[in-house]
Amino acid sequence: VRVADSGGDSVQAGGSLRLSCTASRYRPDMYCVSWWREGSGKDRERVGSLDMNGATNYVDAVKGRFSISRDKDKSIIYLQMNSLKPEDTGMYYCVACAREYCRGGYPLDSDFGAWGQGTQVTVSI
Repeated sequence: VRVADSGGDSVQAGGSLRLSCTASRYRPDMYCVSWWREGSGKDRERVGSLDMNGATNYVDAVKGRFSISRDKDKSIIYLQMNSLKPEDTGMYYCVACAREYCRGGYPLDSDFGAWGQGTQVTVSI
């Protein structure tokens, strides 16, 4: 599977963005998909995931503001981001990982899975 993420932009705090993850040959029952982000001077961190059963999971920092969904007709997974805050600024990555290497919707290790090239999200005050 190959992954390409897009949709990043510069927005003001309180605004919304929708990121897209296009995964070639993606099958929902065979891959988990997760979103990660990396802020300036920060370690890469989890944002949320979509497992093979369609369940989503989010880190506390984005719960209630971000949501992951899938276009059933296309191999596209979305990250809808609402009520954006300056601390949401960073490079966002989509990862598709074969099911045998998934736990809780995330890859067992960052070396597993196909990573997108990243898309920049900048939230200003």
